[in-house]
Amino acid sequence: MLGEGYRSKVLAIVAALDEEQGIGYTIAELRQHLEDPRILVVDGRSTDRTVEIAKDLDTEIIFQKDKGKGDAIAQAIKQVNADVDYVVFTDADYTYPAEFIPQMIGILEENPTVGMVCGNRFNSHFHTDQMSNLFYVGNRLLAFTHNMLNGINLHDPLTGLRVVRADVLKGWTPKSKGFDIEVELNHQVERKGYGIVEVPIPYRPRLGEKKLKLKHGATILKRIILETTY
Repeated sequence: MLGEGYRSKVLAIVAALDEEQGIGYTIAELRQHLEDPRILVVDGRSTDRTVEIAKDLDTEIIFQKDKGKGDAIAQAIKQVNADVDYVVFTDADYTYPAEFIPQMIGILEENPTVGMVCGNRFNSHFHTDQMSNLFYVGNRLLAFTHNMLNGINLHDPLTGLRVVRADVLKGWTPKSKGFDIEVELNHQVERKGYGIVEVPIPYRPRLGEKKLKLKHGATILKRIILETTY
């Protein structure tokens, strides 16, 4: 937990689609490590018990009109009001440990030039058995391309755990509809004139079925290329 002087308002956004196995643990852990956070679950019209579990935990829920993680985040950031200082983005599958979020918020509190802090999965905590070889190689190739073309040097530019200053999101209308949203958010931070900091985190095996497929790599690559023109 952050110290006694911590009074910043935090909105945690959790995009979910058929995540009944992980959503409860994800919400509980956010509440464990954050002081009275507002938690917003954006549901992509789940067919399992995701919504029921979130409701049982007294979590705010909105429903997507369309599909995809990018669309979910686009709808969610409309809920960022003037009282919010920092926005947490995390996945509903319990892969990202919330215990690092207070540290990430602390970096933003102490460094006004930093606009976003990301959880870096690829560090001494990481073991190759936590991600299939194809996904690992694909992720590393996309990261290399991202850094080479766009000049944003991140070890893990596609991470799903981020804490962002609310100011960064003001006036932002995401173009990404799917998993390419992380690439676009990286550039939104840079365009606002802020820096990005990474902190090493462990990465847990997901609970439930994986939504990210190899075919989504092409969409992410396309977004990387498109962002070089903006």
